[in-house]
This record gives sequence, C-alpha cells and structure tokens, in this order.
Amino acid sequence: MTEPELRGRVALITGANQGIGAATARALAAQGAAVLLTYLRLEPADPHPATYHELRARSAGAVADEIRAAGGSAVAVEADLRDPAVPGRLFDRAQAELGPVDILVNNASGWLADTFLPAERDRFGRTLRPVTAAGVDQQFGVDVRAPALLIAEFARRHLARGAGWGRIIGLTSGGPGGFPQEVSYGAAKAAQENYTMSAAQELGPYGVTANMVYPPATDTGWVTPEVEAAAVAAGPLRHVAQPEEVAEVITLLTTHRARYLTGQVIRMS
Repeated sequence: MTEPELRGRVALITGANQGIGAATARALAAQGAAVLLTYLRLEPADPHPATYHELRARSAGAVADEIRAAGGSAVAVEADLRDPAVPGRLFDRAQAELGPVDILVNNASGWLADTFLPAERDRFGRTLRPVTAAGVDQQFGVDVRAPALLIAEFARRHLARGAGWGRIIGLTSGGPGGFPQEVSYGAAKAAQENYTMSAAQELGPYGVTANMVYPPATDTGWVTPEVEAAAVAAGPLRHVAQPEEVAEVITLLTTHRARYLTGQVIRMS
C-alpha cells in the first residue's frame, strides 16, 4: 500500500461541515493529513432546496467523527469568520491539538445574490436583494477579509518556525469579469483571488504555493433542475460536478506533483 503523501501535515479547512469543504477534509485526511474543520451553522435565507438548508445547518462534528473512525486525526470548530479575532484562534487551536498548519483551504463563503437592478428574482427564481452596506459587509467579511487574515496568520507562523513547505488554496467563482445577479459575490472572489496571487509571489521563496480553484456548478445541495439544465448546456463537458471531484483537484494541489504550480486559477469545466 502506498504511504499517504500528506502524512505529518496539518490542514485548516473553512466551511467544512458540508459540500466541497467536507469532501476536501475527507480527501486530505485520506492522504494522511490531520485536519481542522471550521464551520458556521446558518439559518435558511434563500429559496434553495430544503436539503441544502439542512446541510448548511449541520455541525462539522459528523465529518470529523468519520475521519477519526477511519484512523485519521480531525477537530471540528464552529467559528464566525466575520470576527477578525477568529483566524488567530483557529491557528492556535490547530497547533495545540494537531500541530502547526501546513495547508490552508479557504472554502467558506458568505454568499448572497445581489444586484444593481430592481429585480426581485434571479434567473433561477432565487431571491435577489439590492446591493447594500450590510450585504457587502457580509460577503466581504467571509470571502475577503477572513481569507486575507488567515493567509496573513499562516505566513506569520510559517516564517516564524522556519518552515519550508506550505500550501494555500482558495475557491473562486465569477471574479474580475463580473458576476451579474451575484455582484458582491463576484467582486469578493476577485479580491480573494488577488490576495492569493500576492501570497504566491511573496511566499514562494519560503516553499509555499498558493492557487485558486474555480469549480463548475457543483451539487452541494443547491442545484435545482433549472440550475442543472443551465449548467449542462453552458459547460463544455456538459457536467454538474460532485464535491468529491472538486476535492480531488484541491488535493492534487497539495501534492508533490503540483510543487511547481503556483499563482494559478485552476478552472474546472
């Protein structure tokens, strides 16, 4: 049996109670990494399928239990990433219970659908809201400020202990080209992408790679038949991804095979 490639590494994954975050925690643990799963249970806010709300309201404890039952190491921590004190506390918790963090996966999102137009519903029938200060703060607090502070904390500790290996991976969608009907989400992801590209340049000499993964429409519980039909029609592979497929790409970016891959946005189809 092949030795797990990430044995001895520690990963911090945000938004890991369901979907891509949970799948990534399982995938990294299967490669031997100890994982700290952060999450925040959320109340229903938009007309997504009921199963999606149920998943978002779950603890990550069940995922951590599953990893431990398979022989891995995992800790689940509920935390609101909008609190600027949280990144430091998460790294402290990881270091105390698992060891210094080598892998940071910025997966969590404060997603909302907003617009500059007076429309009340988007093309899939979901509630649209106007761009407001509160909406921008929610979106940017989770998708921009938190990743920036987590990367900063990662970098500070990495350099302080003289480490020579690290991986930073973010999740994106929309980006610099704009994202109609999800305008704050697209803008926030563009900002996170820029932070990550800066990290790639600044931390590369210290053995750290930093990349973004741009998944296709991924069935994390929110994909309705209407969304699936649109995604299949638009994508070159006519495919709606599963969380495990995105987790495979994230895991690949942590491996030796991807050691010279940095400063990239990996766009899945």
